[in-house]
Amino acid sequence: MAIDKSWMQKSRVSSEYHKGVLEFLDFAFSNAPGKEMLPCPCIRCNNCLMQKREIMYDHLLDNGIARNYVRWLMHGEYEFCEPTNTSTNESTMHDEMQEMLNDAFIMPMPNEESERSPHVHEEFEKPNEDANKFYNLLREAEQELYPGCKKFTKLSFIIRLFLMKCLNGWSNKSFTMLLELLKEAFPEGETLPSNYYEAKKILRDLGLHYIKIDACPSDCMLYSKKHANANECVVCGVSRWKSSDDHSTDEFTNSAKKKKILAKVLRFFPLKPRLQRLYMSAKTASHMKWHVDGRMEDEMMRHPVDSLAWKNFDNVHPSFALEPRNVRLGLASDGFNPFGNMSISYSMWPVVLIPYNLPPWMCMKQTFFMLSLLVPGPTAPGNDIDIYLQPLIDELNDLWDVGVETYDASTKQNFCMRAAILWTINDFPAYANISGWSTKGKFACPICNKDCSSFRLQNGQKWCYMGHRRFLPIDHRFRCDKKSFDGNEEHRAAPKQLSGEDILHQLDGMEHITLGKT
Repeated sequence: MAIDKSWMQKSRVSSEYHKGVLEFLDFAFSNAPGKEMLPCPCIRCNNCLMQKREIMYDHLLDNGIARNYVRWLMHGEYEFCEPTNTSTNESTMHDEMQEMLNDAFIMPMPNEESERSPHVHEEFEKPNEDANKFYNLLREAEQELYPGCKKFTKLSFIIRLFLMKCLNGWSNKSFTMLLELLKEAFPEGETLPSNYYEAKKILRDLGLHYIKIDACPSDCMLYSKKHANANECVVCGVSRWKSSDDHSTDEFTNSAKKKKILAKVLRFFPLKPRLQRLYMSAKTASHMKWHVDGRMEDEMMRHPVDSLAWKNFDNVHPSFALEPRNVRLGLASDGFNPFGNMSISYSMWPVVLIPYNLPPWMCMKQTFFMLSLLVPGPTAPGNDIDIYLQPLIDELNDLWDVGVETYDASTKQNFCMRAAILWTINDFPAYANISGWSTKGKFACPICNKDCSSFRLQNGQKWCYMGHRRFLPIDHRFRCDKKSFDGNEEHRAAPKQLSGEDILHQLDGMEHITLGKT
């Protein structure tokens, strides 16, 4: 009898995949009577690690099965088995749409939730607007383009059209004209939108939008808030627009104004809706409370929740710690060349946020990385990155002081979600740009601060830092070892670890500071 393996090509959040996993486990363990552990065919284990049935079940749902494992030779299938059924292009296309929706909203499909997530409360609240958007898009993903169409759904066809529009530079008018022609050509009952506006409205609910904020070419300021309508930088006087050979910046005609090109644009991806999506899935919402409900409390450090920084934050801000659903974030930033060509010295700086409420096997997956800012080039912003961080800082302040109403799908209740940045993730030069403390020169160590132990080489004129022994126990033998180090014994205590209040106190006497230009 042929074994149906078409589920292997399905989306991991589909009911077909879930059913296929159960059938696979039944098949595998029925062919290995008496064995409690078998090779796990998930992407991570790849049949190299032995797992129990329960663990294998979780791995196949969380990681997915290795799709090239078409012959289940390690699980009881033999060479004489009949060929397997493979998925068609149509089903693959359909699953790609569901995967895209899952990536946009970070949530499994409703049929999976009903099977795997038991309701724990009897009094439920209605899903918020964002959750309803997902279910509407799910219906669009399953709707036929026209009666009998197997290659495209309504959503997949619209996405393909928008891709072609972007790649070929179609105008909005030409896009509308194409839609009108297709509506006439397709059979009766087609579900295409009538114009560009209606098509864009369907995709808008994906929530993958960003906000463009004009910036000074010299990285002095952002054209937002009270300077939103300014035409030149209030700091350096440089024009907001790129210069034109035919028109000066002060003598634009009406037709020329339409051709103005912005000199520099920051792209800001709002954080609040992305954090809210983490709680739109009952499964992901329960994982967001792992740091309280699921972790093992012992002397081992498996996750940042076991760190002193996390515990100290809870002690200093007990009101924040009382709500386990409040989000703790890490901020990472570094430059990269978007062209992949080392001969082009162009650098862009993404700012990425990472939610650390999640367990360690989830928080470091790319799925949960949140792009917050995309700082334009062509050169690194350096200390001026403070200018570009302003919209993110404003939103983080609001999330800390006020919070945002969020729907928790695991409890079917709304709550006020707050968020905080616990730390940053950078290399040492970027550490200086983000923190504001110079990592060069005599006081290069941010931890030692003003007590940094350094001296300058007489010939090379480079700074050396030899005070590491201060951090050793007072009776450590290295403290008295002159020969192996700098020729001196070390009897000093470790530098005082400064708190945020201590650092702010150091800045009390400094006035008229321009962020990014110090």
